[in-house]
Amino acid sequence: MEFTLRNSLIRKSEAGQTIQIHPVTPETLDTVLEKLGAAAKSWISLNGYSAAEGASIIVPAGEGGQAAVLFGTSAGALPHAFALGGLAGSLPAGDYELAQPFPDPEQALLGFALSSYRFTRYRANSAAQSRLVVPDDVDIDRIHTILDGVAIARDLINTPSNDMGPEELAAAISKVFEANGGKGSVIAGDDLLAQGFPMVHAVGRASDRAPRLADFTWGDENAPKVTLVGKGVVFDTGGLDIKPSSSMLLMKKDMGGAANVLGLASMIMAAKLPVRLRVIVPCVENAISGNAFRPGDILPSRKGITVEIGNTDAEGRLVLGDALALADEESPELLIDMATLTGAARVALGPDLPPFYTHDEDLAEEIALVSEASADPLWRLPLWQPYMKYLDSKIADINHVNTSGAGFAGSITAALFLSRFVENAGSWVHFDIFGWTPIERAGKPAGGEAQGIRCLFDLLSERYPVTK
Repeated sequence: MEFTLRNSLIRKSEAGQTIQIHPVTPETLDTVLEKLGAAAKSWISLNGYSAAEGASIIVPAGEGGQAAVLFGTSAGALPHAFALGGLAGSLPAGDYELAQPFPDPEQALLGFALSSYRFTRYRANSAAQSRLVVPDDVDIDRIHTILDGVAIARDLINTPSNDMGPEELAAAISKVFEANGGKGSVIAGDDLLAQGFPMVHAVGRASDRAPRLADFTWGDENAPKVTLVGKGVVFDTGGLDIKPSSSMLLMKKDMGGAANVLGLASMIMAAKLPVRLRVIVPCVENAISGNAFRPGDILPSRKGITVEIGNTDAEGRLVLGDALALADEESPELLIDMATLTGAARVALGPDLPPFYTHDEDLAEEIALVSEASADPLWRLPLWQPYMKYLDSKIADINHVNTSGAGFAGSITAALFLSRFVENAGSWVHFDIFGWTPIERAGKPAGGEAQGIRCLFDLLSERYPVTK
């Protein structure tokens, strides 16, 4: 993209002539207008602007006055975390800065920048956009690190599947790691069978684009091990249990777990957190052909568990099972997986509030607290062990879908299935994300979305602080 997220925030030395954005309330509006001059007063009166929360107006420069933007806040606070994002698409191109004091400046900056995102890969022209000056007392490098990670996730999800196959997804992972001094390998095609990833191979073998497993590492080998696993299903037809066309329209986003994991990895590496980072992503297309895996098949797994296939449209948990088993073999201190796994999670919590699952009570509390502080909403759901019986199989060790519970608790039973592949990690947490914003609003442009990774970056930064 010509205009990246990080370019929406600039240092004062990079700015041209700036226009100030003034926070106003109904009580402070007159005071601000006194400073701006008589022409500004007349303009505000003519337009009936009353400084309602979140409402904004551009005040042109009058005789003896100066151009300005007024933005309605509450007393000492933003209307909501990313409220200033509403200005990103409405201001004329130019450089702006926050008048001091401005409430919650870091959140205001982040909201503005997140709303500045545009996916322009397939557009001939991209319009110039507004830029916001970062005050000297705000860490612009950290914000840029976050924005770069969010942009990676959004860009990958928004890229259509004809240009984002298993090979391209694996290459994107390799590119990010190589840019940060990491290294790794990609196992492709039938080599997946030879090296012990039978479920990844089974899900991806029907496509003419060979399945892959990307495995990359970064950091000191003796540092605490943090491993990220992401679902990389680049397109999901549903397999032989084929989806209706309406359910396929957004299936380019079924690699949203992989995209978010890579965005988080980018943040970790850019911030140089003192961890030994590992990212494992099974990259597959769930297609249909004569060799597609079938309902009723029994698949072996890397863990040694045999899995009966109850529905080929529940393929994500299969590829994650092999990937989690690999990750678990080296007993990481923290194992995180992210996946656009179930529609049941959306039914329960909607598109904006991803559930997470973990046995670790301290980790769960930490995620909840940091999630709220970072305005990156997450909600814990239980790994309710009595529901494990819903995955019983009469002929294999386990079925991968709910066969006896009337289809209820779909997100919980998916998480319980994944839990069978993790036993050595110090802590494990699973995120069932949507990876998409269906309705545009401040801080969240419609399209591919980063969910949970700003929270996780803050959490990891607190757990593993950089010592200077």
